[in-house]
Amino acid sequence: MATAFGSQFSALRGRRRERWSDLSPMRKREAKFGFLFIAPWFIGVLLFALFPFIASFVLSFTKYNIVAPPEWVGIEHYEHIFTDDPLFLKSLKNTAVYVGGSVAIRILLGFGLALLLNTKVRFLGLWRTLFYVPSVVPIVALSIVWLYVLNARAGLLNWFLGFFGISRIRWFADPDFAMLAFLIMSTTWVGVTMVIFLAGLQGIPEEYYDAAKIDGANMAQRLWRVTIPLMTPTIYLNVLINIIGAFQVFTQVFIMTGGAPRDATRTYVLHLFDHAFQYLPPQMGYSSALAWILFMIIFAFTAVIVASSQRWVFYQGAED
Repeated sequence: MATAFGSQFSALRGRRRERWSDLSPMRKREAKFGFLFIAPWFIGVLLFALFPFIASFVLSFTKYNIVAPPEWVGIEHYEHIFTDDPLFLKSLKNTAVYVGGSVAIRILLGFGLALLLNTKVRFLGLWRTLFYVPSVVPIVALSIVWLYVLNARAGLLNWFLGFFGISRIRWFADPDFAMLAFLIMSTTWVGVTMVIFLAGLQGIPEEYYDAAKIDGANMAQRLWRVTIPLMTPTIYLNVLINIIGAFQVFTQVFIMTGGAPRDATRTYVLHLFDHAFQYLPPQMGYSSALAWILFMIIFAFTAVIVASSQRWVFYQGAED
């Protein structure tokens, strides 16, 4: 059977070569123009993605301050990061807290909102739009708005908590609450997660729910036995997207606190940014090493999730 398949594949490959060789001059001309049209994309990938990717890896083994040529130092930066950089572990811990909290918030809240907005309620389109719109607002503008919402004296959130007898919280001045403030702010981007979940919910055939109702399953049982198993591919996608994005949190921290108070909100990318652009002289080689460590951390998390997905992700129509 393998021999037959190999011969069929060879014949198919030969026919494809023959078809290309038998193309008319006009068709070959069209193909050349097609390659010409996609050439800008290839050039962009090479110049703005692949080349910086390789260059940062090489620079991570050098001492480079932009002004002077790079000086090779080997693994000195990596040794310093793990032994003599106290802010490395601090920023990594803060980032881990943000990743765990924000991903959990977006997954749970996004899934809950998607369930609600997948029902027949009045003004359904309006509610979907209202929940999604904050996700497309520029992050700089959102950061300014949240500075007012989380203001210790006249902030909207403290005003709301006052109705429950909770005293004013100094969100960005108290190290115990500063990171919690950013976790609250992360609810702003739940709209993207909600839309992906909503698309997944609308792709579940009604026949499964009808069969569950015939078997006597109540709403909670249908959710646990039908909806969640069939939504595992969408959950898997959302977890991956949110983890990768959360590890790279930077803009709102840079604008709102700059890592204060007492480095309680210093995230990993902010620490990397400071070495590259805030310190004098710039430490581009050191920041490149930090960037590659972050890349390996994200890669490890992604690899674990992808490898474990075979155990908990269920695809409709897939064979056991």
